[in-house]
Amino acid sequence: MWKWFPWKYIVRDVAHRRGFLDPIKVISQMQNFMQPAEVAAPTELLRLGAVLHARGLMNSLAIQHNLDWIWPYWVECQYNPRNEAFIPRSFSLTQINLTHRNWTALGIPGCGKYPIVDPRGLVTPHYDGWSIDAWIIPKEGTALIPSRQPLAVQKMSTTGNLCITTNTELKHMKLQTKAQVIGSMQTPICQIEISGFSPSDSWLVVSLRPYNPEGVSFVHDISLLDGHLGWMVDKKFPVNFDTLADQYEFSYYRHGDVYSRLPSTEDKSKVECNVGMATAAALYALKSGKERKITLEVPLIDLPSKKESHLDYPQTSQLAWDKSEEGKCSLQVPDEHFQFLYDAAIRTMILHSPDEVYPGPFIYRRFWFRDAAFILHAMLCVGLKERVVKVLECFPSKQTIQGYFLSQEGEWDSNGEALWIMQQYCVLTGNLPPEKWQNSIDRAGRWIHKKCLPSNSGLPHAGLLPAGFSAEHLGPNDFYFWDDFWGVAGLNAAAYFSRAYKNIDEAQHLEEESQKLSKCIDQSLEVTAKRIKRPAVPASPYRRLDSGAIGTMMASYPLRLWKENDPRLLDTVDFLMKNCMIDNGFFHDMTHSGINPYLTLHLAQVLLRSGDERYFDLMTAIAKIASPTGQWPESVHPITKGGCMGDGQHVWAAAEWVMMIRNCFVREESNRLILCSGIPRAWLEAKTTMSFGPAPTSFGEISITIKFEQEKPVVQWTGKWFSSQPEIEVRLSKDF
Repeated sequence: MWKWFPWKYIVRDVAHRRGFLDPIKVISQMQNFMQPAEVAAPTELLRLGAVLHARGLMNSLAIQHNLDWIWPYWVECQYNPRNEAFIPRSFSLTQINLTHRNWTALGIPGCGKYPIVDPRGLVTPHYDGWSIDAWIIPKEGTALIPSRQPLAVQKMSTTGNLCITTNTELKHMKLQTKAQVIGSMQTPICQIEISGFSPSDSWLVVSLRPYNPEGVSFVHDISLLDGHLGWMVDKKFPVNFDTLADQYEFSYYRHGDVYSRLPSTEDKSKVECNVGMATAAALYALKSGKERKITLEVPLIDLPSKKESHLDYPQTSQLAWDKSEEGKCSLQVPDEHFQFLYDAAIRTMILHSPDEVYPGPFIYRRFWFRDAAFILHAMLCVGLKERVVKVLECFPSKQTIQGYFLSQEGEWDSNGEALWIMQQYCVLTGNLPPEKWQNSIDRAGRWIHKKCLPSNSGLPHAGLLPAGFSAEHLGPNDFYFWDDFWGVAGLNAAAYFSRAYKNIDEAQHLEEESQKLSKCIDQSLEVTAKRIKRPAVPASPYRRLDSGAIGTMMASYPLRLWKENDPRLLDTVDFLMKNCMIDNGFFHDMTHSGINPYLTLHLAQVLLRSGDERYFDLMTAIAKIASPTGQWPESVHPITKGGCMGDGQHVWAAAEWVMMIRNCFVREESNRLILCSGIPRAWLEAKTTMSFGPAPTSFGEISITIKFEQEKPVVQWTGKWFSSQPEIEVRLSKDF
């Protein structure tokens, strides 16, 4: 019935009669901007976009006429016409955080519960839920509201348990929140310690807020727990206090924010709000000149109702972190900030790989093969092998009968990425591929060459993979070279596995298919070069040069399909460096519309590999825009330097920082190891000992030390090789 019934005519007629544009015509016009493809857009992305904009619509209804409320930091900035983050709302139906998408996850290794903390200490314990905030309200004068403060000092621990401390000050008032997850994987609890100091009598306020760093998150019911030592939120989520408050106050939407009712002499024990904007506050008397500390605990799973002793919970979580970091590749450099970012990045990767691996704790808390390949590669290169193989074991369950490694439809890079990272695991660990992988790998390799288009069409995309949505950040559906480079890598990996499984005929067949695809890429690039009149490589055979050309970097890093000085590669780098950089960061016009940390580091890797010293300018730029907790969002606003796209803590970016540091010390090229080619002059001038290791390579593990003898650097290394020591080349700065 769906095929023959005239739905299009009915939809058109209804739209015209009600004065709307013809939706069928609009969709048809939209499709004209992209190449014909099997999937117009991945359902996963459409679903994510729908959720974001549904919230954005709620934000527009809740925020702009309630600006007397206390809102999260991004709202206080983005809605302030005197702030550089201000965005006019005018005809925008949805209002989304586009200027300060920054947050940092807390948790325990192996546990998939991720409370997040925003740049001013707002804590969101549950996924996409309500938040806890803290204020100091003096009996006379201006209140200390962290989200309204221009400055805050925020730190993340890189030793012991993972915790985030946020300090704000105003007129000698001092407020600190320290958030962490304590307990075990089975009993995780978000603990928030709040300390306040005021030179005058004040109130230390703990407030429950119906929002998080994305915007509104509905709260309909808040009531005091038995004994008044906390709240029960929506009859389901307890918030436990360690101390009775001196006053409790509640409010619902029509009465305004609870903040406007403080302090109050009313005696209330609960509130209900049919709008979903209930707020609550617990007030603690803060005596002049005396500090006061309050501790809250929010169970992240349903725990027994009986009160248990939590005395050993902090030690339990700290031990979990200590164990998770055993065997990691350690770094010692004279730049404290670079050192901190490296240590923080390793913690970020560990936290986000409980069973699968996630590129973020919030809106990206889902699995994609693309992100997984880059993150797992970084984890392998710093010695986190056990965590990697645990994730790889999940891959076959995500494969279709046809052999497609599916994370979302319409993206043809996933098979290459999955096969490549499985190969990297075997190469970097020296392990033989497990027999149980064989069927999955065989089907995945066949899927790639069957998916390629006929090579005799005479069109620029002949023999390439079909048009698709590719890496999402390259533009509308097209025949992206990114997919083809991954296709070649995947076929090479499948051939490697076939040889390991003693299937020589299949290995030769896959190698031939890889060479065939490589030849089709080269032929397409020859046609493209004539069209654009230069050897640089655009995103697809049908595109002009734009920021989407960043996808070409895959041919150099991480795949090393092309030599480091390939003219096509260097000309593409030249275009990107001249046309797509802001403050030495790669500004990506496609979707991200901001400085992209991980793509900037991809470009830096290509510069490093080709011996171009500008790599360190890019590294330094990315280090500068990291958050105080050592994190990067997916994309960074060029003015506010806050997140403007994606998750506020992007694990792929953390992985690229780790890989950048690793390759500065040791990288592989043409069956040899190159040491110290990325050690900058500034570090050498410090004349302090540097070290890195033990670092896995395809030849075995290596530990590198740079010491100074008679003011001159001396590079030393020790190896735990799979067989004999490989050829090793030391490339320190020529000035030394």
